Amino acid sequence: MSRALIVIDMQNDFCPGGALAVEGGDQIVQPINRLMTQFDAVILTQDWHPADHASFADNHPGAQPLSMTQMPYGPQVLWPAHCVIGSEGAHFHAGLDLTRADMVIRKGFNPQIDSYSAFFENDHKTSTGLAGYLRDRGLDDLTFVGLAHDFCVAWSAMDAARQGFTATVIEEATRAIDLDGSRDRARADMRAAGVQLE
Repeated sequence: MSRALIVIDMQNDFCPGGALAVEGGDQIVQPINRLMTQFDAVILTQDWHPADHASFADNHPGAQPLSMTQMPYGPQVLWPAHCVIGSEGAHFHAGLDLTRADMVIRKGFNPQIDSYSAFFENDHKTSTGLAGYLRDRGLDDLTFVGLAHDFCVAWSAMDAARQGFTATVIEEATRAIDLDGSRDRARADMRAAGVQLE
């Protein structure tokens, strides 16, 4: 069984000082770098949004950041504008070891649909192609780290488990937004989906 480390969205906008900062997000950079040496492959994901993205509160007149709206694919949090294509905020954290990355998956570039998971956009149908890449390389034991625990990490890990991969989240190498109890909900949802939490 070959093992891959999936590093979720370790970008400037999700670290302290960023547009959608996760508290302590920068504290997990070095632990993630250390973990990279223990795996057969390392895949990085990168949130990559056009400025007119439908998930940005700024693009909904009168909407407040972190409020909810309905999209054709279901409920959607309206986020502060973040990880805009080519911006400094979309770049990986300067401390992250990019030399170990076998692949970078960019997600969220379709202006009409958000994309939390490394495997699917939020319609749960449009694939990023990651599953095929992993299967072609025989990588079936996946470990997830990065930002944010309760959104992109959780959705990625659950999608991995649903597709038959072994999925583990190393919680010490994640940080959560914890929006209205979302961290505890994500932990329960991950366990129910067959994800191992360490």
